[in-house]
Amino acid sequence: MRPVAVIGIGKTAFGAFPDRDLRSLAAEAIEHALTDAGISAPAVESFYLGNFAGPSFVGQNHLAPYIGTAVGFESIPCTRIENACASSGSAFFHAWQSVAAGLYDTVVVAGVEKMTSQSTPRVTEILAGAGDMSGEGRAGATFPALFAMIARRHMHQYGTTREQLAAVAVKNHANGAKNPLAHMRKVITVDQALGGKPIAEPLTVYDCSLISDGAAAVVLVPLHKASRYNSRFARVLSVAQTSDHVALDTKADITEFPAVKSAGQKAYETAGVGPGEIDVAEVHDCFTIAEIVASEDLGFANKGEGGPFAAAGCTAINGRIPINTSGGLKSKGHPVGATGVGQICDIVMQLRGDAGERQVSRHRTGLAQNLGGSGATCVVSILGAA
Repeated sequence: MRPVAVIGIGKTAFGAFPDRDLRSLAAEAIEHALTDAGISAPAVESFYLGNFAGPSFVGQNHLAPYIGTAVGFESIPCTRIENACASSGSAFFHAWQSVAAGLYDTVVVAGVEKMTSQSTPRVTEILAGAGDMSGEGRAGATFPALFAMIARRHMHQYGTTREQLAAVAVKNHANGAKNPLAHMRKVITVDQALGGKPIAEPLTVYDCSLISDGAAAVVLVPLHKASRYNSRFARVLSVAQTSDHVALDTKADITEFPAVKSAGQKAYETAGVGPGEIDVAEVHDCFTIAEIVASEDLGFANKGEGGPFAAAGCTAINGRIPINTSGGLKSKGHPVGATGVGQICDIVMQLRGDAGERQVSRHRTGLAQNLGGSGATCVVSILGAA
């Protein structure tokens, strides 16, 4: 396996765009990534697309060539990968493998979702399909309900408080307010977070990620060729993808995600680093409790201490391990198929020193963690500065 680099990144704004379609969003992100890399579409040898539910959200199947041909990818393999909210993280994993194995030298990975074309109840129904429809689905469980169960159990076992959940939301909104591409650039207080509209006890609207449209893309090449394009590349130190049971009731302990722990362990081992050597992380905060659990599963905080860890400011931009400097899914937005690659773009921006007001002081190594469903799929990627 040969080393791989990210030489180009591109994102759209995340938000609600009634005048934009799925293909135009994806094309914009890809074109930004190609321009950033300094290459043209004919140089691309393979294209991987992460998308969760384009057929349900917008009625379009066969999405990879539908999008690929729009940007000039012709006579190359164009492949769509679906792994719930980890779809584009998974696409990144497979694209990285193809370059590392020597199959291709220039690969584009994109993620896209157009969610706001459907009503909120319909979006919730579509997203629920990433759970176990034979059990959870038949019982009427949605993801807010499932993560509310996780939150309540975490509170019961470890004393986690609503104020600690709110601290995650407040921190991510503060970061997102500084991100020009974020869906909700709004600073909030702990009192606002606690007093938000109830969604599923103990979660309020401020504990839940946004329904968003958006796209992100990156360009991968072998590391030894990266400097031919530009000096602003990032090294891919490792990518690990693992899986677990889909249904929440089949897990031994719902306050942890085995797929996150195993993917993290594999990624750390391959990269030759530990949690203490990660300078900045983007984790999958589909709900505030998910960030707390991820901080524990990835080894940033001790088991059961993720809540106090967040409330103490350890995950702030100037904290011990800055988490979700982009604003996270909570504030940046969560166009589910775009989230994984979007996280990679955010980490590369930090490694380059291009994050503006959100820039962390130490930025040699970054981690991205992308989750599918209630922990059934996880992709952990670790990147290093050039």
